[in-house]
Amino acid sequence: MINIRPVSDLRNKYPEIEELVLKEDEAVYLTKNGYGSMVVMSLEKYSKMMQLVDEEERFGVDDIEKALEEADKEANNPNTVWYSHEEFKKIARRVIDGE
Repeated sequence: MINIRPVSDLRNKYPEIEELVLKEDEAVYLTKNGYGSMVVMSLEKYSKMMQLVDEEERFGVDDIEKALEEADKEANNPNTVWYSHEEFKKIARRVIDGE
């Protein structure tokens, strides 16, 4: 669930915000005068998010062409392991969850 709080809660209810951010691993969206102002999240969550952004920025158009060529080669390799849709979903969920 999205946590939206007035920015004054950061000052007045810091322990409550801290618990949501650190123990519940949730981002807290802060508003000022009814408008979005900032987001508070744990350093760990922020670091993971920035790592994903960095990975996406490094993957440019030239890299996509190269990756597609490599994928074609791998698809034609008789030793390539194939996964069903359900198997791949399970693998992807474990990667997303950091397992």
